[in-house]
Amino acid sequence: MIGQGSAQDLFDEQLDVRELLRSQSATKWVIISTGMFTSYLFEPFFGILDMENRLINAIGGWDTAVTLTTPDDIGRLTAEIFFTEPQIENEIVYIAGDTITYGDLADIAESLSGRKYELTLSDMEEITDELKKDPTNFVKKYRSVFGAGRGVSWPLENTFNGKNGIPTTSAKQWAKNNMEWEAYNK
Repeated sequence: MIGQGSAQDLFDEQLDVRELLRSQSATKWVIISTGMFTSYLFEPFFGILDMENRLINAIGGWDTAVTLTTPDDIGRLTAEIFFTEPQIENEIVYIAGDTITYGDLADIAESLSGRKYELTLSDMEEITDELKKDPTNFVKKYRSVFGAGRGVSWPLENTFNGKNGIPTTSAKQWAKNNMEWEAYNK
């Protein structure tokens, strides 16, 4: 679990809402934990994959894992959860399209591009220093949380979709369908 006081204050607010829901019995609730949007891992603004320079920058460590889910899968699985019988209520439900490490991302990029990527690492000290210099930057907040790796990944077999055999979009499939690997193979 990420826990109170993480670099991303939005998560503190989410934890406050969870506590409020658990403390009452008048309203039925379900919290769906999705991990990171799959696309974020591949977006230049997030600072992990740089296709133009064939560079991958792991945050936290190469073995740091992150759970990823596409918005389409989130919508589809939310509907499945809503209509599940017996009804799910008053619990947290985990879903995922994929759970990978930053090392796995390097393998995905190299296999889809057919090219080697330079691998760099932003360790937690570097990430913390960057955030101290720009403490309101939402990207640096997310990089800190997803670099630390606490509470941001879970095994696919433990997810609602994994337990119910519902297929989702893997990181590799998303990248294959949405990234222009050929454009950077010059």
